[in-house]
Amino acid sequence: MVLNCATRFSWIAIAAIALGWAVCAEPGPHDPAVAHATRIASTLQLPPEARQTFARIQQGGPFPYERDGVVFNNYERLLPARPRGYYREYTVPEPSGRGRGPRRLIVGCAREPGRRAERSAIPDCSGPAEIYYTEDHYRSFQRVAP
Repeated sequence: MVLNCATRFSWIAIAAIALGWAVCAEPGPHDPAVAHATRIASTLQLPPEARQTFARIQQGGPFPYERDGVVFNNYERLLPARPRGYYREYTVPEPSGRGRGPRRLIVGCAREPGRRAERSAIPDCSGPAEIYYTEDHYRSFQRVAP
């Protein structure tokens, strides 16, 4: 049996669609729909350096690194989608004390100048904060319960 070009293309398209559905049916570890909700830790489960960074955030500083407090843009889309400026990142120092390393705390909250929510652990938040920890420079995150 000889298949013409259009028939071959149809079979290839059907196979690709079928494979695509199979791949999409099971979310991977970096699927935005599940990545932010898969692991939840408490601040007590964080490394000591991350707990120290969190304490600095709660106090409003001082921060040892120039980039602490800059906007985290969530380019990886592993955290829930929020407006630009919602997330800020803070360095979690390496135990060796050498450089910034890959560890960060990402703090997300609505900011309204001069207003602080009673439930927020973060000084400049006008609502409850979302806190995430990454030890692999934004490849994965753990949600942190304050």
